This record gives sequence, structure tokens and C-alpha cells, in this order.
Amino acid sequence: MTRRGTRIRLALGVWGVLVSQVFLYPGVEDIVTVLGGDGTIRAGMWFLVAEFAAFVAFASVWGAASDALGRRMPLAAVGALGGAAGYLVLAAAPALGVPFAGVLAVRLLSGAATIGAFSLAITALADLAGGNGRNMGAAGIAIGLGAALGSVFGGRLADADPLYPLYAAAVTLVAVAVLFATVSEELAGVERLRVGDALARLRDRPALAVPYTFGFIDRMTAGFFALVGVYYFRESFGLDAAGAGLALAAFFVPFALLQYPAGVLSDRIGRALPVIVGSICFGLGIVAVGLAPTVGLAVLAMIAVGALGALVAPATMALVTDVATAETRGAALGGFNVFGSLGFLAGFLLGGLTTSTAGFLASFLVVGLAEVAIALVASRAVWRISGADSDSDSDSGSGGDGRTLAGDASE
Repeated sequence: MTRRGTRIRLALGVWGVLVSQVFLYPGVEDIVTVLGGDGTIRAGMWFLVAEFAAFVAFASVWGAASDALGRRMPLAAVGALGGAAGYLVLAAAPALGVPFAGVLAVRLLSGAATIGAFSLAITALADLAGGNGRNMGAAGIAIGLGAALGSVFGGRLADADPLYPLYAAAVTLVAVAVLFATVSEELAGVERLRVGDALARLRDRPALAVPYTFGFIDRMTAGFFALVGVYYFRESFGLDAAGAGLALAAFFVPFALLQYPAGVLSDRIGRALPVIVGSICFGLGIVAVGLAPTVGLAVLAMIAVGALGALVAPATMALVTDVATAETRGAALGGFNVFGSLGFLAGFLLGGLTTSTAGFLASFLVVGLAEVAIALVASRAVWRISGADSDSDSDSGSGGDGRTLAGDASE
């Protein structure tokens, strides 16, 4: 299999995991009600929080385990199958009389499995030669397109039956597991470490705290939109689940389509400008969505926010792979996903609690201005890391991680 073919298959796997996850978001209010919740934004918040709490706990464990094993895809396939089983149990919960507390427990177990499929597919992309920005751009476009398709079709499925998104998610993850079984891996010559050693070596890379921080705040905004955005469009503008899904797609489509070129751009000009300038504009765009007086203007603001998010995301992930060593890349990207999942949790909790106590506008202001603040505070650190990586790359004649970009042109 060519490297390009491997990249495409891995990106398809990432895409499938995101599709399965986002199928539930547009109709989360209806799904939670059918599964025994009260349908309020707080019930929806806990339904989403349960899954991402497991993401936080297990992302680095999956990554470190794959570093120790020397292979990613068998573990990724197991994770996908475990996630599929979790969705099927959720779909059966109403017939089995499972209380909502039990539903949340299933979400925890399902999330612990699903994060393995997601995180290890991204790590396998990072293992490929050809430039970290290019590989993370492929991951980013898969994430964005998966979220876009999931939001559109998930809303329609939920309007037809609130349990349909659960069945669709399970089928999708089974297909992802089969796909992962066909993927070859580029891990030859990489030192294998025990799980504990792989995690311990991350302490020698304190610079990872910078992209981890940006990953946290960026995913916080994504979690915010996944919960508060859905309720905002449904309650403020009277949209049904399908309409809310289309509103989310207004963000995810440009977010997806611009990720790959933005990743390539970050290989050429460095990570600092996309991360810092993109984050500031991204935060201001979020505020604009909350200030929009009509649904049309809100959707236009969502499109702009999606384009700005595409500028930030691949550069941030590429910064992780720039800093990490080859033998700890799985644990490093697992750590990034831990902080990202913590960001999702913060987005759910901060957005849900702020909205329920102070209203939608206050929550948009809090989350959007937090994005701006972290970009301003951490800007010097980003410049310093990006400058160090650029100096190292110029010495080795490589792009991003010691690999030549020219070599990828022949793929």
C-alpha cells in the first residue's frame, strides 16, 4: 500500500469515528429524553460529559499501550468494536428498563473504547512521513467532514426516531474496525517502550504543555457548540433537530475543507501565526454567533468560525508531533487528546451551567473571550517553540519532524 493510500484509509477511519459520535449531537435533547433523562440542557450536558470523562481517562493509556506494542491498528480496531457495542446497549436501554444513571455508565464504558479508535488513528497518521502539517491536515479534514456529515444526517435520523442515531453510530464503528484491519503501519525502527516508560518520557518534553493548552481551549469551544450550540439554534430560532444539524454543518464544512491546505501552510510558514492569529479571530467569531440577531447572520458567523478553526487545528496538532520524539508519539498525541477531551468537558460544563444560569449570550461571551485570552497569554511560548523547531528543521533540511517534504511529492 502506498503512503497516500495509508493516509486516506486512516483519515477515513478518523472520519468514521467522528461521524458516529456526532450523529447524536443534533438530537441530543430527544435522545436523552428517550433514554430516561428530563430533556433539559443539564441532562444533555451529563450525557455528553460521561463519554468525554472516559476520553480523558483513557486517551494516553491507549497511546502508551500502542507505543509499547509497536502497533496501533489492532488496538484501534478493538476500540471501534467496543464503541459499537456501547451504542447498541444504549439503543436497547429503554426496552431493558435501564435507568438514566445506568445509561451514563454505559456512556463511560463506550467512551473508554471509542477514544482508542480515534486517538490511535490520528497517531498512525502522525507516524507517516511527509510533513506533520500535511498529516495533521488530513486528520483535521477527516474530523471536520465527519462532524459535518454526522450533524446533518444525525439530525434527520433523530427527527425520524431518537434511537436511529445510536444504531447508525454502531454500524459506522463496525465498518471503521474492518477498515483498520486493512491498514499497514510505519513504525519500523522505532524504539519500543513499556507503557509506563512512554508516559514517563513525556515529562522530558515540557514544551508539549503549549499545544496541549491550545488543544484544551479549542476543544472547549467545540464542546460548547456541540451542546449549547444545538440548544441555542433550537430554542432561539425555533429549529428542529435537522435544522440544528444544518446549523452545526455551517461550522463543520469549512472547518473540514480548509484543514488540509491549512496544515500544508503551517509546514511552510510555521505554526505560530496560524495558532495565535487564528485563535484570536476564532474567539471573536464565537462571540459574533451569540450576538447575531437572526438565524441567517448566525449561520454566516458559524461559517466564518469554521474557517478560522481550520486555520488553528492542524497547526496545533502538528506542533505536538514537532515536539514529541518518534518513540513517544503515541503517548504524546494521547496526551493531546486527554487535554482536548478535558476541553470538551469544560465546554459542556461551562456552557451548560452558564447558559442555564445567565443565558445564551453570557455563555458565548465567556467561551469566545477565553479563546482570545489564552492566545494572548501563550503567544510568546508558541513563538519560542515554533522558532526552535524551525531552527532544528533548517539544520536537518527537513519539514516539521526531520522528514523531507519533497519526498511526499512523489506519493
